[in-house]
Amino acid sequence: MTEKLQQRIAYRFRNEELLKLALTHPSVANAKSNQRLEFLGDAILGAVVAKIVYELYPEEKEGELARRHAALVCGKTLTQVARDMELGELLHIGTSETQSQGRQNASNLEDALEALIGAIYLDGGITAVDNFITPRWTELSRKTETPPKDAKTSLQEWAQARGLPVPVYNLVDSSGPAHAPEFVIEVTIPGQGSKQGKALSKRVAEQAAAGALLEALQHG
Repeated sequence: MTEKLQQRIAYRFRNEELLKLALTHPSVANAKSNQRLEFLGDAILGAVVAKIVYELYPEEKEGELARRHAALVCGKTLTQVARDMELGELLHIGTSETQSQGRQNASNLEDALEALIGAIYLDGGITAVDNFITPRWTELSRKTETPPKDAKTSLQEWAQARGLPVPVYNLVDSSGPAHAPEFVIEVTIPGQGSKQGKALSKRVAEQAAAGALLEALQHG
């Protein structure tokens, strides 16, 4: 199974245990899961995609780049990439997840893709993970000629159209060195739920959170 995936991604692991770990869902009993690799992969993907949009669109302002970035690292995009790779069929999941169609679950696919990115980074370094991310996300970015609509604006419009309170954003966590902190922002619409976004700036984290909540409200 891992051989099939390595052929698909054109990368061969020196340590295949990392790849197996990346494909192991938390529902598997008595086994380490891919959650720590997911955390690492999320941060790496965000940084590489930021570099991609920075280089592809030299005339765009920060806000426009932020909207592109948020769209490229949102759950919907990651799930589609994972499905294109047929990642679900390779997941190691528990009985409960198998019975509930866990291999096609969007959250499981998103997490596994981020974990795979983390595993590639640990196994082959930044060059290997850049070779995996850059071609795929460059192609995705080029499919959109103009920056996607601001996720915060779209979420506010969604709420106002239904007579709901405006979304509220709160800083949940801040970590990392002083020169490069990482922020976790949570957005809430009372009575409608909340979602979190994580990024290297508060503005981008807010956009990521807004995009995640809007996606959940529209398609959840």
